[in-house]
Amino acid sequence: MLVVGTFSGIGGLELPFHGGAHQTALLCDWWAPSQQVLEERFPGTEIVGDIAELATRGLPTDVDTLTAGFPCTDLSQAGRTAGIRGEQSGMVRYVFQLLREHPGVTTLVLENVRNMLVLDGGAAMAYLVEELNELGFRWAYRLVDSRFTGVPQRRHRVLLVATRGDAPDPRHVLFADDHPEPDHDTGEHLRQDAFGFYWTEGLRGLGWAVDAVPPLKGGSTVGIPSPPGIWIPNAPLGRRLLIPSIEQAEALQGFPRGWTKPADLGGRNGPRWKLVGNAVTVGVTRWLVSRLEAPGALVVDNDGPPVGRRWPNAAWGDASGRWAVHASTWPVVEPYEHLTDLCDLDECQPLTTRGAAGFLERLRRGNLRRPAAFERDVAEHIEHLSARDLGLRLPV
Repeated sequence: MLVVGTFSGIGGLELPFHGGAHQTALLCDWWAPSQQVLEERFPGTEIVGDIAELATRGLPTDVDTLTAGFPCTDLSQAGRTAGIRGEQSGMVRYVFQLLREHPGVTTLVLENVRNMLVLDGGAAMAYLVEELNELGFRWAYRLVDSRFTGVPQRRHRVLLVATRGDAPDPRHVLFADDHPEPDHDTGEHLRQDAFGFYWTEGLRGLGWAVDAVPPLKGGSTVGIPSPPGIWIPNAPLGRRLLIPSIEQAEALQGFPRGWTKPADLGGRNGPRWKLVGNAVTVGVTRWLVSRLEAPGALVVDNDGPPVGRRWPNAAWGDASGRWAVHASTWPVVEPYEHLTDLCDLDECQPLTTRGAAGFLERLRRGNLRRPAAFERDVAEHIEHLSARDLGLRLPV
């Protein structure tokens, strides 16, 4: 495959295509920190900053595959929820312009947040498939959980594959694997020694995850970079509420540690967390590429009911209609890396007194379910750090 990546970020959609039997002809992203990472990690690949410019200029000759992890800013629960016509998410229109002008592109891969299945009654999905139908594509999509790749990050994303011409039927790409979803609270593959949560939330949600972190993200409802928190119930005081390092976050997305180092500006609030939070989990694309290379027989029932106004977690269709598919969010099961194995706790920083205090205040104002021991540990964490800080200020 000869691939062009649009909205490439740090290359999570493109990395498993790169090298070997496939080539990356061009990558496109507007943000300078993304470009710095792409230039370093995809040496010799042309980088274009403006997708509107790329749409005007056109694609390189012989490109047959286009990828687009287009902006979720207007689609995600943590974003502005302006919808598919929003200023950022609406830029996916340039992808369709490129497809119209380059019929040689026979495979399209799109990725975005789960919320686009329900926001505005699924208007985003309706828009995407209508555009694809007009262009003569057959399409399929599936909600997948990054944990199936073995990383301890609960991250649900919609993966859509559309093909035309002689390219494989996307059903034989996305629905050739299926595995029952494990019990995510008490499953045999899980430990009960670490729990992930959002410390930048507390009123509307916790993002609670057992032996995993909730989805890494670039922002939060309190407007700051949002590394998740990790609760270690049996740790010493002051080490029960921890924040993973940026290198650990890269590993949670399946990247080599240090992948975003080229964008490090040396500041505390640099762009690396946003880059990692907006990325596509590498293992998800790796599985997808393996199935694009070797499509398989269907292992799920794809004769579900026609899709109406409500979009299911998986479906397929073309200009003749669209049908639901009963598929789990775990196509396969890769060996699971436990959270406390991936994240060396000695490398994690404790959640700050200010951060923990703000979180506890929001938690107590809300009515979210949480273990009593968790709230107690948050309060004791604050007391311990406050006493320590006070002690540091006393004269010797």
